[in-house]
Amino acid sequence: MSTPSDNMPPGGTWPDLAGRIEGQVHKLPIRVYYEDTDFSGIVYHANYLRFAERGRSDFLRLAGVHHTSLFEGEDPVAFAIRRMEMDFLKPARIDDRLEVHTRYVRASGARIDARQVIWQLAGTGAPQALWQADVFAAVLDTRGRPRRLPVYVRDALAPFVSVPGAGEGA
Repeated sequence: MSTPSDNMPPGGTWPDLAGRIEGQVHKLPIRVYYEDTDFSGIVYHANYLRFAERGRSDFLRLAGVHHTSLFEGEDPVAFAIRRMEMDFLKPARIDDRLEVHTRYVRASGARIDARQVIWQLAGTGAPQALWQADVFAAVLDTRGRPRRLPVYVRDALAPFVSVPGAGEGA
């Protein structure tokens, strides 16, 4: 039996489990497993929120912003979702290949906002949007009070923040 390090690709780096950033959009692949579905094999509605959270967190991670360093720093802060506007467009099903697209559209003051779309990747057809959301997060201190976005976070996200144009989606 091989050890995990024996399965490394050439160059010795682990495959990027955090997805990838293309332009200003983070793309995170997701496979739908049995645990993600209800008794009928359709993705349970709350799991779209979990998939979206992974997309936002991994985007931040790839941009150099880690949740642990935010909370363990000299002036600890965390993000809290204060509002989400979402649409369930079509159901995802067991074994589907999905891709979570995340685009940050604002990172200033005490807020960070994102536009997200979860796509179903079809084998031969065009991808189909299954779920979309506008996510509005507040920056809070350890007592739950609003705080300004740390400068290093704003600077790390600056190259990626853009307001999507008509028809762009995430």
